[in-house]
Amino acid sequence: MDRTTALALDGQAIPQNARPNMEAWQAQEKRRPKPKNETVRVGRPPREFAGEVDERILDAARQVFLERGLNGASIDEIARIARAGKPTIYARFPSKEALFMAVGMRNARAAVGRFEGDEPTGATLEEKLVSVGANILKRFLVADTIDYMRLSAAEARRFPDLAKFGQMARERGIQAVGQVLAQLAASDPIGAFPAFAPKRVAETTRCFIDLVVTRFLLRAMFGEDLAQLRAEIDDHVARSVPFFLAACRGVTVERSPGTDAQ
Repeated sequence: MDRTTALALDGQAIPQNARPNMEAWQAQEKRRPKPKNETVRVGRPPREFAGEVDERILDAARQVFLERGLNGASIDEIARIARAGKPTIYARFPSKEALFMAVGMRNARAAVGRFEGDEPTGATLEEKLVSVGANILKRFLVADTIDYMRLSAAEARRFPDLAKFGQMARERGIQAVGQVLAQLAASDPIGAFPAFAPKRVAETTRCFIDLVVTRFLLRAMFGEDLAQLRAEIDDHVARSVPFFLAACRGVTVERSPGTDAQ
């Protein structure tokens, strides 16, 4: 993976701040009087509009990739929909695969960002963890997100870098969830247990995600109805969290009939 691709995956090539409207700049340029001998410059817009160009490219790429897949998508069609030249796209993303991964990382950052904005609710640690798990699933069980995950998994064999993208996206999610778990445990006696020691929080977080989140994501990726899955979220998480906490405490808990985690 080259340095430009790595920067795109890390989000450094995609500014997050809100940008002025491109059309406003273009209209201003049209209204500005020009001397007869002045050469009209055609090319890259001012730096302050670069972020909007990036977003248009990523929006267009997402649309085309979802409609045609990675192999069937073309930079020509993406450029047309984004209203951007091919040189503009290649200056930011050196290949179609790099653009595909950049779209995926933006999807992951957006989902994680929405989750980070959710405050855990409830009076007890268990209730708060239930709210955390439910919020994660509700953020990710969205049609476009699941479709892009399916597409990434299907293309990973031909393009090994896509597997690295999936790993990077997962690690971002683990970091975000791990911070929440550590903060909640710090205000509860369970924080004294080995599972929440600083060196083990990341692994404990992986266990939480695998138990509470991953199973539902796999069911969604295999084509189960998203509306039905979303209707099951609250019951599934409410059953899974007690077992997670019991494991963290080192307590053996017998499951009641009909309460197997799905």
